[in-house]
Amino acid sequence: MKSAPQNLLPLLKQHFGFASFRPLQEEIIRDSLAGRDVFALLPTGGGKSLCFQLPALAGDGLTVVVSPLIALMKDQVDALQAAGVPATFLNSSLAAGEARSRLRGLHQGEFKLLYVAPERLMLSGFLADLPRWNVRLIAVDEAHCISEWGHDFRPEYRQLAQLRDRFPQTPFMALTATATGRVRADIITHLKLREPKAYVASFNRPNLAYHVVPKNKPYNQLLHFLREHPRESGIVYCQSRKTAERVAANLTGDGIKARPYHAGLTPKERSEHQELFLRDDVRVVCATIAFGMGINKPNVRFVVHYDLPKNIEGYYQETGRAGRDGLPGECVLLFSPGDVIKQTRFIDEKPDPREQKIAREQLQQMVHYAECAGCRRTELLRYFGETFAGDNCGACDNCLAPRATFDGTLAAQKFLSCVFRIREKNGFGAGLNHVVEVLVGADTEKIRKWNHTQLSTYGIGKEHSRAEWSAIGRELVRLGLLRQTSEKFSTLELTAEGSGALRDRRKITLTQPAVAPEPPAHHVGEIACDEALFERLRALRKMLADERDVPAYIVFSDVALRQMARDYPANDRDFSRISGVGEKKLREFGGLFLGEIAAYLQTHPRQIFADDSFTSPAAAPPPRQRPGDSARETLRRFRAGQAVEQIARERGMTTNTIYGHLAEAVAQGEPVDLQQFFSLPEISEVASAFGRAGGESLGPVFEALGGRIDYGRLRLFRAAAQARR
Repeated sequence: MKSAPQNLLPLLKQHFGFASFRPLQEEIIRDSLAGRDVFALLPTGGGKSLCFQLPALAGDGLTVVVSPLIALMKDQVDALQAAGVPATFLNSSLAAGEARSRLRGLHQGEFKLLYVAPERLMLSGFLADLPRWNVRLIAVDEAHCISEWGHDFRPEYRQLAQLRDRFPQTPFMALTATATGRVRADIITHLKLREPKAYVASFNRPNLAYHVVPKNKPYNQLLHFLREHPRESGIVYCQSRKTAERVAANLTGDGIKARPYHAGLTPKERSEHQELFLRDDVRVVCATIAFGMGINKPNVRFVVHYDLPKNIEGYYQETGRAGRDGLPGECVLLFSPGDVIKQTRFIDEKPDPREQKIAREQLQQMVHYAECAGCRRTELLRYFGETFAGDNCGACDNCLAPRATFDGTLAAQKFLSCVFRIREKNGFGAGLNHVVEVLVGADTEKIRKWNHTQLSTYGIGKEHSRAEWSAIGRELVRLGLLRQTSEKFSTLELTAEGSGALRDRRKITLTQPAVAPEPPAHHVGEIACDEALFERLRALRKMLADERDVPAYIVFSDVALRQMARDYPANDRDFSRISGVGEKKLREFGGLFLGEIAAYLQTHPRQIFADDSFTSPAAAPPPRQRPGDSARETLRRFRAGQAVEQIARERGMTTNTIYGHLAEAVAQGEPVDLQQFFSLPEISEVASAFGRAGGESLGPVFEALGGRIDYGRLRLFRAAAQARR
């Protein structure tokens, strides 16, 4: 796929609407165009896809993209087609007639990009067709799937090694968002990459904030978090299908539109739930940790891990689905040591001892991250072999609210001594739980069997609970004073450092248990803008996306809308400077959005924003009050699915009274979706009417709308508008 050097920026702006490349993108693209094999490790949201999409446009022939996720293929192809790029996909979701039509197009050279799953690509008939399609680049996305050390190993990826023998002169590109050094070497070896140029970007996602919260009544914790983020969408990861189903159902019952997403649903159900999420019709998806979603949704504002992930690589990739657009994202992990026990049981059920060993090592690393007292960002980057430049990231719980430390020398001496005495007596070590049982003086079968009541350390730790001793033991492992084996019957051993600390009675500082942190005053990457205009532009975007049967972000990203609501573009030239506005989108949408901005400015003054990327810290909200008893009863019935008219009839009240109850609930912070009462054009029309009225009196608004919208709905609209301020 060799190509003469060229200026790639016009092509980048024409099709994708960007004026510059992200780090490493241009170098990767130029090496690929020069015919070199490339290995690219870019974090989620770092622009991996552009690295093979732009070469496909700059060179001739077909670029084949190997992807393991059917849903992601359609997502990316929709976005490419919206940008004017001839792309298609082939997978099992297509009807036979549609698949034949796309194959004809491939034979006729109509496409620049083809997305295909590895299973289909390696079929003999498919392999026979590839040489006829003038394949000039083979890009393997999610390349970590080829390594058994990767967090999402897929055996079918191993077959891709045959492609090198069939296409010896075709350049390959391997891309992944997360991989340790061992996994990187595996990818290069198994794909038979030839002296590849390797690019490894920083794993740091500065716009993401990381929080680990002690797990206590997790559903209540989740519900509180979601109500603190009332207009934002996100993903909640759960360990089991049952939990995902239950949490989604409970959230829906509490007025938050949610759907489950896991392998137990039918393909049709998964597709429907994903489409609802992509189109912002549902704002929360509850997905199993074991099931990769492949969601290419840039405006995911939060990722909550309801249960403990199996490993750091999976956790990193899942948190990376937040803030792909560069705007702030919150990553919250609810952690309980009990989750560690559950994960260990699953590991014990694996039939392959080697797989068990790998899984235990990965789980230990995950627990270390969850319980560490240092900067979360530093810990994540260290895992991937990167050093964070700084002492405080300002965007994780441990940096925002550092945990208190205490002199733990006595407790550490007791624990280390107990580990030493057990090995001295029996000639072999014991696991963490058994050491704790000895310290608290428990009467268990193992203690009696091994005669550990005779140990000098038996019962010397009754001042701490079992949970506290377990936390102390794990911290001693993190401090390097103990080593924990990763065999099925994991044992603790003193390290040389631990033996020295025990012998010399060195002072050892331990950390107090974690508490919930204060939220950050600002977020990296936040774009200050006219929030009322932003909401109007979002409504317009939603209407246009629904008309075209595509997700909202295919029209424009939140970044683009926020820039519009900050800069107030007034003509095509100004509008073309907005991030993501290419030639096709300028022609198709420019007039509509410019018209909406102009209409807004007729009744609203321009706002002026500081040049920095942060919003000023918001004033603390007043304490939240609860709606009255009657309003709460109305809200309960409404969330149970009853219409306003039915509630009014059954309660012997007028519909205006019921709307008043809902307005009261909204005013006190309860979320109610206005789209259940108004169409999108009506929302825009009512907002304009309130703006023209110049106040919040309902009479002038009612008259301006010709009496078409009753006072009850107007009262509810006003309450929702006031609640957003």
